[in-house]
Amino acid sequence: MNNDYLNSKSWPFVEAKNLLKKRKKQIEDKGYALFQTGYGPSGLPHIGTFGEVCRTTMVIQAFQKISKIPTKLFTFSDDLDGLRKIPENITNSEILKNHLGKPLTSIPDPFNKFSSYGEHNNEMLKKFLDDFKFKYDFKSSTSLYQKGEFDKSLLKVLENYEKVMDLILPTLGPERRKTYSPFLPICNTTGKVLEVPIVEVLKDKGEIVYEVDGKKIKTQVTKGKCKLQWKVDWAMRWYALNVDFEMYGKDLIPSAELSSKICKLLGAQPPNGFFYELFLDDKGEKISKSKGNGILIEDWLKYASHESLAFYMYQNPQRAKKLYPEAIPKAVDEYLNFLEKFIDQDTKEKLGNPVWHVHNGKPPVEKIIISFAVLLNLVSASNAEDQDIIWKFIKNYNTKLNKDEFPILKTLIGKAIVYYKDIVKPKKIYRKPNETERNALNDLVSLLSSLDEKLTPSEIQTEVFTIGKKYYPKEKLRDWFKAIYEIVFGDQQGPRMGSFIKFYGTKETKELIESKIK
Repeated sequence: MNNDYLNSKSWPFVEAKNLLKKRKKQIEDKGYALFQTGYGPSGLPHIGTFGEVCRTTMVIQAFQKISKIPTKLFTFSDDLDGLRKIPENITNSEILKNHLGKPLTSIPDPFNKFSSYGEHNNEMLKKFLDDFKFKYDFKSSTSLYQKGEFDKSLLKVLENYEKVMDLILPTLGPERRKTYSPFLPICNTTGKVLEVPIVEVLKDKGEIVYEVDGKKIKTQVTKGKCKLQWKVDWAMRWYALNVDFEMYGKDLIPSAELSSKICKLLGAQPPNGFFYELFLDDKGEKISKSKGNGILIEDWLKYASHESLAFYMYQNPQRAKKLYPEAIPKAVDEYLNFLEKFIDQDTKEKLGNPVWHVHNGKPPVEKIIISFAVLLNLVSASNAEDQDIIWKFIKNYNTKLNKDEFPILKTLIGKAIVYYKDIVKPKKIYRKPNETERNALNDLVSLLSSLDEKLTPSEIQTEVFTIGKKYYPKEKLRDWFKAIYEIVFGDQQGPRMGSFIKFYGTKETKELIESKIK
């Protein structure tokens, strides 16, 4: 065993070591370590859903390095839940109106692609996970309930009905207590999941009696006739499947604590948990599947690589982060910076490098010659829609460059063109320079007219700084670069000018500036 793995302080290794320490006997008795992720398919899958699978996979990878015990990952869909409200972000939503309260797998697919709305959303999730090459077993709540795989565990809940109620009821308000039951019967007539009071518990028969409109109805709790309220369902699932590890959002910490108590009541040790902070949209509001705020999985992949998304998931999982299109370029460039550092790091440093976890210890090797931010500005300055135009500018940096040797860069160029067209271009606002800014920019034009082509990006950056010092006091040098960005690029932020000039070309940059200060 490599001691570097055991000594690593990166959070996936920390969680893997804690898991092995606390549940080694259960894991060895079972013959494998079971990791679980949960998915509520009431709305379309979003990046938060993917993040849970991605981060869990990173813990699995670390576990595999510190132990020879096999691992499994279950991605579990709560698709037997009743539809409570119509999601805001889907077409043909009127199809769903007559099916409120029914299990998601009993509702027509408004997209007309699959047999049910639940199956549609499940398949969307699976397709993406497959594209990402995650190794997982998909589990459907509907399937496991209807096939009887939870029957023994459901009877265990029934056996401990009063004790479960004693745990749950103190956490509820007065009105909710009056009607609460851990069992939700599925109506034979309407097909709806019913939240109704239970008037009698028949433990020896495995049945409950509930009341609707003054009529008492008897039903089995097994064979898919009932499902559990989700906190009890969560605990039952841990118990039934013998789950070893599950992470969840910060907002579910109280629920996880309650489900853990129920799991212990049923006779099992709850899994190791790990909470992650929530993703926020650009307004600082929690991303929600039903609201459709933030960005979708496919949005990120439209504008950036799979790897940059996984990197974003790795970074500071217990710190809230805003997740919207404008966050993508920074994430891409941070990923590239860590990728570049990886080559020269020792083993200990590599294990702490996010790209180790993104690529399971084997990140690609490619010299990073240009940032995504600079690429975006090259696209902006040239208004390019053709990748060959951007390659032309990049060869200003290195005329001998063979683009076939830079697959990462090739992908980045294509993404940059699309991102600029969709996100950057519509928001550009150019302003006219004041007298000081015009004089400074004219000096920059003069510099570019006589600039030594052999200068490095850093040396060019120093020259640009020198011009700024002539017109701005030291404490306001930021205003010089801000003026360049707003006047030349139509944005509040922009590239490191030394790098931009080197790639775009001195003649081309000179002409660009002149066109903006006429």
